[in-house]
Amino acid sequence: MVKEIIRVAMGVEYEGTAYKGFQKQKNTSNTIQGLIDNALSQVANQKIKTTCCGRTDTGVHAYCQTIHFNTASYRENKAWVLGGNSLLPKDIRFIWAKKVNNDFHSRYSATSRTYRYIIRNSFIPSALNRNRQLWIKEELDLQSMRRASLYLIGERDFTSFRSASCQSKTSLRNIQSIKIQKKGELILIDIIANAFLLNMVRIIIGTLLDVGTKKITPKRVKFILESMDRKLAGKTSSPEALYFVRATYLKKFKIPTVSNFLI
Repeated sequence: MVKEIIRVAMGVEYEGTAYKGFQKQKNTSNTIQGLIDNALSQVANQKIKTTCCGRTDTGVHAYCQTIHFNTASYRENKAWVLGGNSLLPKDIRFIWAKKVNNDFHSRYSATSRTYRYIIRNSFIPSALNRNRQLWIKEELDLQSMRRASLYLIGERDFTSFRSASCQSKTSLRNIQSIKIQKKGELILIDIIANAFLLNMVRIIIGTLLDVGTKKITPKRVKFILESMDRKLAGKTSSPEALYFVRATYLKKFKIPTVSNFLI
């Protein structure tokens, strides 16, 4: 008798400091996807290959990376979570699991993705959060950064804000919002878009920081965007302060929401 193939979605939280990014790679086993595939394969007692909603680079963290996989092994939701976590290092955790219909796809069903960048704007850097925040000693002009960010809202050609090695067929992306807020010594920059190009968030952050430190004017960002020239944009900001927050899906999929990223 042929077993029914079911699709399971899961949420994954991780600190990316020790890993070479999310996606499996041929030249290293030190990736988050490699570890979670191995853990789930042991729980399922068969080979599991996961698909994620958005790949993260070396050193980047995630509050809730949504994945899915197909399996002929039935397990309770709790078993996927607890069984998988028992086989993972402590800096990677499954936080929920649920059976989904076959029309759900963690990547293609996502309507938007949210990233957060955390900056410590203080005289002294943090010892405890050195791998989780970007320390900037200079005072930042947040109002100018907010004005500059408005030029990036909407569907735009983000050629100026993509890595040279980006393999996406199109550089068009739709940024829905960029929110810049200050909480004590922390500056939080939240960016929501339908999707992102390779290093797009980090290049945007680097450019906004040029505005905040008065190296360029807010209106210069409009010129950079329209020039479609990566060389004119700011440097790619460091990865340790970047967090993949969540992907958003249609309500019909009933994918759990994440609110624990709020500081």
